[in-house]
Amino acid sequence: MKFLNCNFTDLSASDRYISPRVSCPGENVDWRKMFGTLNERLEKIVSSIRGKAIISEADLDLTMREIRIAFLEADVALPVVKDFIDNVKSNILGKEILKSIKPDQMIIKLVQDELIKILGENNAPINIQKNGLTKILFCGLQGSGKTTSVAKLANHIQKESKKKILLVSADIYRPAAQEQLKVLAKQINVSFFDINNSKSVDLITNESIEYAAKNLIDIILFDTAGRQVIDDKMMEELKIIENILQPHESILVADSLTGQDAANVAKNFGETINITGSILTRVDGDGRGGAALSIKSITGAPIKFIGTGEKIEKLEAFYPDRIANRILGMGDIISLVEKAAENIDEKEMSSLAKKMAKGVFDLEDFAKQLKQMGKMGGISGIMSMLPGVSKAQKLIAENNISEDLIKSQIAIINSMTKKEKKNPILIKASRKIRISNGSGTRVQDVNKLLKQFFQSQKMMKKMKSMGKGSSPEDLMQKLQGRMPPNF
Repeated sequence: MKFLNCNFTDLSASDRYISPRVSCPGENVDWRKMFGTLNERLEKIVSSIRGKAIISEADLDLTMREIRIAFLEADVALPVVKDFIDNVKSNILGKEILKSIKPDQMIIKLVQDELIKILGENNAPINIQKNGLTKILFCGLQGSGKTTSVAKLANHIQKESKKKILLVSADIYRPAAQEQLKVLAKQINVSFFDINNSKSVDLITNESIEYAAKNLIDIILFDTAGRQVIDDKMMEELKIIENILQPHESILVADSLTGQDAANVAKNFGETINITGSILTRVDGDGRGGAALSIKSITGAPIKFIGTGEKIEKLEAFYPDRIANRILGMGDIISLVEKAAENIDEKEMSSLAKKMAKGVFDLEDFAKQLKQMGKMGGISGIMSMLPGVSKAQKLIAENNISEDLIKSQIAIINSMTKKEKKNPILIKASRKIRISNGSGTRVQDVNKLLKQFFQSQKMMKKMKSMGKGSSPEDLMQKLQGRMPPNF
């Protein structure tokens, strides 16, 4: 039996129990399925009013009712749904949108604005002091991914700055949690404060602050004990730690899979300590998005980051406007461009662009394109950031496009000789059999890949001829409808 080399090091025992998924090298977690159900419903609602010259009050009532149902199905907290509908409706009636020139567009804009408002309006960065020690306190229920999130944020800060970071665990009940944070600290190369089996949270807090001062630490990230449920003892400990630590940030870590229960947890923590922000974990498994749409309204504090997978680097800044656009099927081109900038080799792409401009495009170049696509989250990850998310996903399903397909196509190309990659016309029956055997695929798969390649090559040649004397806008218009099938 063959075992995959999977990484359990950043999962607590409770994490492994709750979520059997583990991260394996090369795995692309498509966290963008978050809001999938809500997106599909809202796209239909938006489409039903788009283009209408006049919208009656009956149309408006039906639209608001459909939005309300969509939100409740997405497990958004009832008070948040009620406020959302009331605010949108009062704005529509207050501005006499029913009589405006483009009422459909105005209604869509107001829904979008209100979505951004309940998600938090702007990206809220971590409050890091320019001088002196920055203290960040973490809280949350056991199994929410809190300890892993501490390490993820430390890793994120370390990449963004040259700050000296210290991780502290005040979980006096679970030695395994302390050991987990110690392992993660070593993994990301930051300091860890050993509590030496101390059972006093006030002593741990005071001693860690003293240690940070003596060792010129810039940022201290303070993990705390979690519970399966909220209890008075846990909350009392949190108050003690907060009073001594006087944190610049108090971050609530909440599991997005718990839906509106995450909002209830947020409410209880918010009544105990001053929550300044939250991190939503496991958004890669959340198809509804109720927690994200509820938690900011309940705590009054912004969502600062989202955990997009188990790996240590799987933490992303939260941008309310971009998420609102995705929910409404408007895409997220900014994130797509940023992802491209992070993952694409500029020199390689520049070289590829020159070859494409000359119409010289071989299978080696084709493989490079596929690999770049994989780095950006695969086809599903890219298409989910384009306008019309549900339509894009439907296209993927209809054409049987998957990440496995990309991997098998790269394997097919890797099984070819250099001569075959440069001149694919040489690949006939016997060569196809050899290539399919070498890549563990079928001859039909090799045929399909070659067909796609020749269609792409033909398109590159057309681009070369169309590009002469054409502006970029003209060229894009000419290319519409000429993309090869299955791509």
